[in-house]
Amino acid sequence: MTQLRTVQVLGGGSAGSSSHVRSLASGLVARGVRVTVCAPAELDRLYDYLGAGAHFVPLPRLGDPATVTALRNACIGADVVHAHGLQASVRATLALSAPSCGTACGGLGSGASGSGVPGSGGGRTLLVTTWHSRNHLGGARGGVQRLLERSTVRAASVVLGTSSELVDRARRRGARDARLAPVTVPAGRGPVCLHDGKARAELGAVDRPLLMAVGALERGRGYGTLLDAARSWRDLDPQPLLVIAGEGRERAALQRRITAERLAVRLIGRRDDVAELLAAADVAVLPSRREARSLLAQEALRLGVPLVATAVGGVPELVGDAAELVPYGDAAALAGAVRGLLEDAERRMDLAAAGRVQAGTWPTEDETVAHVLSVYDELAGRR
Repeated sequence: MTQLRTVQVLGGGSAGSSSHVRSLASGLVARGVRVTVCAPAELDRLYDYLGAGAHFVPLPRLGDPATVTALRNACIGADVVHAHGLQASVRATLALSAPSCGTACGGLGSGASGSGVPGSGGGRTLLVTTWHSRNHLGGARGGVQRLLERSTVRAASVVLGTSSELVDRARRRGARDARLAPVTVPAGRGPVCLHDGKARAELGAVDRPLLMAVGALERGRGYGTLLDAARSWRDLDPQPLLVIAGEGRERAALQRRITAERLAVRLIGRRDDVAELLAAADVAVLPSRREARSLLAQEALRLGVPLVATAVGGVPELVGDAAELVPYGDAAALAGAVRGLLEDAERRMDLAAAGRVQAGTWPTEDETVAHVLSVYDELAGRR
């Protein structure tokens, strides 16, 4: 039997999609699948796709015409190309649909993935896309996003969505075959020290409650609302410390506000030990406007850390009754939910236990890989 070959494509690469591809690469290689990962070079430095046994092809930055050419060449001979996210889906659709690539490389909307790239055994290369999250863009940018979504889902043989909301959205955009495919946060490479006093000491929260938020410092992440909530915790004794791990374009603006308002908030940048820091927290906070299958929510529940999150996107489906949910943008509700947990140790214990139970209902890494491979095998049988 011919060895299956897949190409995994990443665009900008969020933490969720990048770690998922790393997990997929490792699991697929272990099952005898040949895997190539095509992504910006910095993602291999962060996620070590080569270490997972995959071949790695660095892609030029977005907008460089050479990107499509490089991706097209990498896809020659592949059975399935799997694009993660909208940027990657656009690149893959262009690469697979164009008879030849250069500065003008075909176009979107052909609806026939693989028409220009020969696959293994003379068959055509098929396209799978995964929607990991949903962007909320307005105006002209929102119109462009909808156009790209329609074009890429129609080019894909199968669209996988990490939440039911994303599956429904893909179907509305015209997907021929859209399926739910939950993505589980990969397990850490080592044991996590729960209630680690060292982590609390490093963060400056030895004798005060520690609140933890994690994510890119970008608009739509809800950090402005979170800082509004932090203002209302000043009367608590001891006053909690809010720590936010992540980098992004909004960091300078957030820091200016933290300094001006003298908020008990620390921005600590990107960290590789998020699980350890999260395990040391009293409460995890997820204030985002958009989430599908949040890594922070998964990690918090798995570690038994009480979670306060916005009831958006796939979050309610993910956490069930194992978290406190509040409306997006409602600083009073967010502040009140956190305050309530800090003042109620029994409720925190109940949520910690419920979180671990809920996490036990999610698919394992192995089950996630097996599900994706079953999709590949199904498509390979159609070629």
